[in-house]
Amino acid sequence: MGLQDIVRWFIPQEMKFYDFLEKQAVLSAEGAKALAELLHQEADPERVRDAVQDVEHQGDAVVHAMEEELARTFVTPIDREDLQLLSSRLDDVLDLTNGAARAYALMGMENPSPAMHELMQKLVEITAVLAETVPKLRRHAYQDLVQDCRKLRKIEKESDTIYREAMRDLFHDPAIDAKTLVRNRQILDDLERAIDFAELAGDTLMQLSIKHG
Repeated sequence: MGLQDIVRWFIPQEMKFYDFLEKQAVLSAEGAKALAELLHQEADPERVRDAVQDVEHQGDAVVHAMEEELARTFVTPIDREDLQLLSSRLDDVLDLTNGAARAYALMGMENPSPAMHELMQKLVEITAVLAETVPKLRRHAYQDLVQDCRKLRKIEKESDTIYREAMRDLFHDPAIDAKTLVRNRQILDDLERAIDFAELAGDTLMQLSIKHG
């Protein structure tokens, strides 16, 4: 048992760090839902971009507030490096969701490709699971947390298959011009990486369940 663990027995912990993480997870799900508005025929890409960016700005505010609290707090409920790692991965999910929305609007997409459609739905699915999973860290519900992390891995693997098949189709279709290839690849890359970071956040939660369970 390290010094920090011993101190935690005697000094009240700042439990607000769980609030920060849970808020970040909820915002990642809200960002994914805002992006998925592109799946509706009447959706305005610029309006969707602005909506996602607004959620991303809220996420940045939470990250900054957490960093300030970490700088002035001695005893944290879990190790500060674990808090920072989980917060960073949750922030990456939202940043990449925002990147996909920005690329979609900037590059003049009118309708999402079938692969984009599937990956946007997977992003909504995986961030919804993430938003339900993070609060279990506060409750020390480690067994439930492990089960949820397995769900995250399953969704990521399904998404990876969709992405790889989409890349294969893009690079093997002689009818696709360079502009279409670059545009589609950028958006698909952002979506796939957002899903990857949601799964990486799950990996961090899994490691914490092993460490503290």
